[in-house]
Amino acid sequence: MRVLVVEDEEAIAGAIERGLVKQGYDVDVARDGAEALEMAAETNYDVICLDLNLPRVDGIEVCRRLREDRFSGGIIMLTARSSIRERIEGLDQGADDYLVKPFAFSELAARIRAITRREGSMREPVIETRGLELDPNTNRCRRAGKEIHLTPKEFALLYYLARNEGRAVPQEELLENIWDEHANPFTQTVKVHMNNLRRKLNEGFEEQLIETIRGKGYVL
Repeated sequence: MRVLVVEDEEAIAGAIERGLVKQGYDVDVARDGAEALEMAAETNYDVICLDLNLPRVDGIEVCRRLREDRFSGGIIMLTARSSIRERIEGLDQGADDYLVKPFAFSELAARIRAITRREGSMREPVIETRGLELDPNTNRCRRAGKEIHLTPKEFALLYYLARNEGRAVPQEELLENIWDEHANPFTQTVKVHMNNLRRKLNEGFEEQLIETIRGKGYVL
């Protein structure tokens, strides 16, 4: 399991690196956003622990570029920014999870384990339904032959709905299965990701996929 730690504060980066190495991870460290993008382009990381306040290229921009380049691993944002707006911005750009500084290393390790378990659990057969072709091995989505670029979280949401086609899936169920059981049920995270997913999925098509059933959830 290979992890990239992107953190410009040497003491924090060193502590995270030492802790993860002790747990058996292969760890690299980048000191700024530009270096992180270069390293991610050359190495297939399973998880990237990404600080937001970085020199040269900000963490939000790093996350956005990684997802544009089809990085399919997990991204955990490490941030001193505690506002809901900034957290949503990070998630909206493709992050899978976030931790607000200061945090306990044990919690970071648990988040990494949770993300890698979820990534592994998505290795299932290709699903073809409603004109969609969803390949969980590559996070590739096609609609009527047109390739649609989704973030890993968007793909996971769509794949989960496809596996439950015809059933209204509550937000709480999506939070528990796509994020984790400790996710805040009052967060706007699901709504933000679902809006982006719909926009990408429906662009150029007359039929609108994914319906919201008031009081029940989302249905494909």
